[in-house]
Amino acid sequence: MSGTINVFVVSLDTQSERRIDPHITVEQLKNKLELITGVPVANQAISIRTSLEDRSLVATLSEDSRPLGFYGLRDWHVLQVEDTNPSTSLTGQLTDVTQVDKFEISEEEYAKRTDTVLAYKQRHKVGRFAPKDETEKPQAEVNIDVGSRCEVESAEPGLSKRGTVRFVGTTSFGTGEGIWVGVEYDEPMGKNDGSIKGERYFSCRPNYGVFVRPEKVKVGDYPVEEIDLDEEM
Repeated sequence: MSGTINVFVVSLDTQSERRIDPHITVEQLKNKLELITGVPVANQAISIRTSLEDRSLVATLSEDSRPLGFYGLRDWHVLQVEDTNPSTSLTGQLTDVTQVDKFEISEEEYAKRTDTVLAYKQRHKVGRFAPKDETEKPQAEVNIDVGSRCEVESAEPGLSKRGTVRFVGTTSFGTGEGIWVGVEYDEPMGKNDGSIKGERYFSCRPNYGVFVRPEKVKVGDYPVEEIDLDEEM
């Protein structure tokens, strides 16, 4: 047997993959394993196991003067290190949480402390302690029913833009939040067909649809205006 072999070293607190020279003695191995596992040389009981999945016993390293190759150590065998006197070492204490004193505090006492996450959030106004937006105003109630006849406020004097309400609600377009009213005009004075940016809110002919804020809409008895085709121009 020549060269080094790959093995797993396993103890109560550790597990690692190592390269081992099979020509070294058990005593030399123990000195190396003390640095790896923390188990003192005098306390070590080492056995060879088949694999990490199959912990069948291959051999027990019972004689310190024997080389490892004598015990048939092969690639990917497991060197299992047990501490025969754990009371004299720290073995097992790293994973035994039953020996750790639990710190408990009431909610009232926790709230009084200044070095907690809660105190940090309060000082820096984070999360539920963040200030509310003072400019935020409650949304006004909109009494506009879909299907109602309406007239939309126009910037052009004497121009009436009448139509039918087809949509009332929030949208994914526009700046800010709030309610939008979708109107289907009686005439092609609109800007769309009831859809904006690929999202449809209602359906109408192209250039007959428009979206406006509720304050621009007057609901009432607004019949369709008839156009006198015989009127002299």
